[in-house]
Amino acid sequence: MRPGSLRRVDHAYQLAELTPDRVPDVVALCQVALDLPDDAAEAEAIVGRLRHPGPLIGSAGERRTTGWVALSGPDVVGVVLGSTGYGDTAVGHVDLIAVHPDHRRHGIGRELLARVESALAGFGVGAVALVGNAPVYAWPGIDVRYTPAICLAEASGYERQTVAWNMTADLTPGSLALAPTAPAEARLASAGVAVRRAVAADVPGLVEFAQEHFGPGWGAELSGSAGIHFAVRDGGVLGFACWGSSRPSYFGPMGTAAAARGLGVGGVLLRRCLQEQHAAGLTAAQIGWVGPVPFYSANSGARIERVFFLYRRQL
Repeated sequence: MRPGSLRRVDHAYQLAELTPDRVPDVVALCQVALDLPDDAAEAEAIVGRLRHPGPLIGSAGERRTTGWVALSGPDVVGVVLGSTGYGDTAVGHVDLIAVHPDHRRHGIGRELLARVESALAGFGVGAVALVGNAPVYAWPGIDVRYTPAICLAEASGYERQTVAWNMTADLTPGSLALAPTAPAEARLASAGVAVRRAVAADVPGLVEFAQEHFGPGWGAELSGSAGIHFAVRDGGVLGFACWGSSRPSYFGPMGTAAAARGLGVGGVLLRRCLQEQHAAGLTAAQIGWVGPVPFYSANSGARIERVFFLYRRQL
C-alpha cells in the first residue's frame, strides 16, 4: 500500500493518513472515545501536544511522528498516533489509539495498530512500545480501565513489561495540597534559601540543572511547562518543580539536588505548583508516573489512583 492511500478494513471502514484538516474531527472523536472524564476533557490539549509539542529546550532527541484515522464515510471513527523514541530511536511508541464506542469490535483498532506499526517500521524502529514517549506523552501506558485497549495489546502480541501509576492531588479548599507555604518559605529564607516562580530568563539555567542531575528528558519536559517554581541559595539552583508539561492537569517533573534534600524544599515547590494549578481552575491534579509515593502523600495528601500497564513488542 502506498503511503497516504486508503486501506479497506471491512465493507464500511477505510484507513487514511491523518491530515491537518481532520484534526478537529480527531479531537471530537477523542472527547467521546476516551471514556475517562479527565481524558475526554483534555482531548484537545492531548491531541495538540502529541502532534506538535513545540520546541523543547534540551530535548532528548528527534521525534518523528505518524498518524492515521479510520473513516466511516466522511466520519472519523478511529485514530492512532505514533512516534519514534526520544531516548532510543530504535523503539517506536503508540502515543494514542481510540475508536468510537459505536464502531468497536469491527477490527478497527487492530488495523490502526498494524498501520502505525508499519509506519514506525518505515522509520527504522525494531520494536514498538505502548508506553509514554517522554518528554512528550499523555499517559505512562494504558490505563487499566481502558479494557478494550488492554485486550487489543495482548491479542496483538504485546508483552506487559511493567506497571506505572499516577497519584491524584485534591485541590479543593481545605486540602493539604492548598496549605499555605509561607511558614515553610520563611524557614527556608532563614537558611539562605529563596523560592520563586521562574520567568523566561530563568528557564535555560533550570533546564541545564535538570539535565545535569536527572537527564535530558527532564530538561525538555521542564522547558515545555506552563509553570515552574524553583529554589536557589547563593546563586545555585537547589531544586525545581513544574506543571502543565504533559497535560494541563499534570504536575511534574520535579527534582531536588542530592545536597539539598531534607531541607523541605521539595514540599514547598510541590505545593506552590499545585496551588497555581488550583488558581488556573483545576479541582484536582495528576502527579504523573510517580516514583516516591510517600513523599507526595505526606506533602500533598495525594493518593494512588490511575494505574497503567506498559507493553512492548518486537517487530
